[in-house]
Amino acid sequence: MGYLKDVHGMTLLGNVPEGTCPECAVKHDPEQPHNRDSLAYQYKFYDQHGRWPTWADAMAHCPEEIKEHWTRALRERGVEV
Repeated sequence: MGYLKDVHGMTLLGNVPEGTCPECAVKHDPEQPHNRDSLAYQYKFYDQHGRWPTWADAMAHCPEEIKEHWTRALRERGVEV
């Protein structure tokens, strides 16, 4: 892994359940965002980047139209992306 191993000599999470996203451990279409609130995603992201993920990070791999849809839906719920 990365940051946690380098700085603290440990990692927190290993494998995810079969059939789930390897990044966030949630079943979702590969074009959809990762679950930013998934502990698996949060710790894997922190381990790779040394910071907690944002919704923009969770959507970074998505096509533009998916990002626009999620950004609009999150804004409607008071979440700025």
